[in-house]
Amino acid sequence: MKIAEVKTIRLNEKPSIIWVEITTDAGITGLGETWFGASAVEADIHDRIVPLILGEDASNIEMLNRKMRPYVGFAGTGTEIRALSAIDVALWDIAGKAAGMPIHDLLGGACREQVKVYNTCAGPDYVSKTSDVRPGNFGLPGTDGETQTYEDLQGFLTCADELAAELLASGISSMKIWPFDFAEGAGDGMDISVADLKKALAPFEKVRKAHGDKMDLKAELHGLWSLPAAKKICAALEPLDVDWVEDPIWMDRIQDLGELAAATRAPLAGGETLGGLGQIRELLEPVALSTLIVDVTWGGGITFAKKAAGMAESFAKPVAFHDCSGPVTLTCSTHLALNCPNVVEQEIARAFYHGWYHQMVDTPPPLENGFIQAPEGPGLGLALNKQVYLRDDATIRTSS
Repeated sequence: MKIAEVKTIRLNEKPSIIWVEITTDAGITGLGETWFGASAVEADIHDRIVPLILGEDASNIEMLNRKMRPYVGFAGTGTEIRALSAIDVALWDIAGKAAGMPIHDLLGGACREQVKVYNTCAGPDYVSKTSDVRPGNFGLPGTDGETQTYEDLQGFLTCADELAAELLASGISSMKIWPFDFAEGAGDGMDISVADLKKALAPFEKVRKAHGDKMDLKAELHGLWSLPAAKKICAALEPLDVDWVEDPIWMDRIQDLGELAAATRAPLAGGETLGGLGQIRELLEPVALSTLIVDVTWGGGITFAKKAAGMAESFAKPVAFHDCSGPVTLTCSTHLALNCPNVVEQEIARAFYHGWYHQMVDTPPPLENGFIQAPEGPGLGLALNKQVYLRDDATIRTSS
């Protein structure tokens, strides 16, 4: 079962996302995906990776993952690792189809039939135009007053209690928000004013006042803050009993992370911006994190993510798989979430799931009453919709 063709697909409408399809000489096609810097990933796949894997046996996933590992750019979640990740997911999709099994069964079987979700409260256009994770790229509604369905980012900024009520009514009892990103001090991250701190706490307080402990709360800081500022924010969040404070500082500051953990009772989480097992080991060894977060299509693919989850399990820590990117990422993450024993929740962005995931793929993972399952069928269990290939804004590149 040799790799015969590698195809990439990206859309002008969604310039941050890229899909890859690998076709074997047996006629089996696997689908992969990654996010951010789509044109750079496209170039790396066709210029660097294709010469390494074309003609190789697609079933040798472990060997191919190692072969694709770059000599430079191997740390973090840079272009080379994101490209490798997309290919790795496609190879697992092929393996599942060849075996007639879903990916979670290939990984050793499911520990659960479904997994609870938490909603990342983004809107449909969140971080959709560039790779800049800043308010200017958050896709907030304009001044014309027109809003879209599931405009959850605007919701948590203006009426977090009502948003929480809506989520609870749909069966979702956990939500993640990031009001601290809008503080004036977030520009350089050195300090946060008392006024901005109080303003950012208001959405959390609204939810707690209206719903008590019925809604679990998670705080996202996007690594924007210095250690002193992060200490202030974590201290302020402690009375609100948040599940975790995510990426409170830049996550390669391992020593600072340990100092922060020692200074706060607020649980810390992070890791989605890191790739490779070496960085995951460094992140876990200080025992500073309450939860390891892994992005499957950023950090090294399913091959990497399964090992990272095992490393977290060895520290008796849960792992959470990141999704605020694309339908394939959510799907392979769900397969892993069903398989890995130390998963408590799976992240979704319902604005993405209901807003545009269904436009791109035929069968996103079934989501009902706050729980998600893997699609039925072998491999990932989904494929790109045929209309995607026919779009005027599609850029398709093929190597064979």
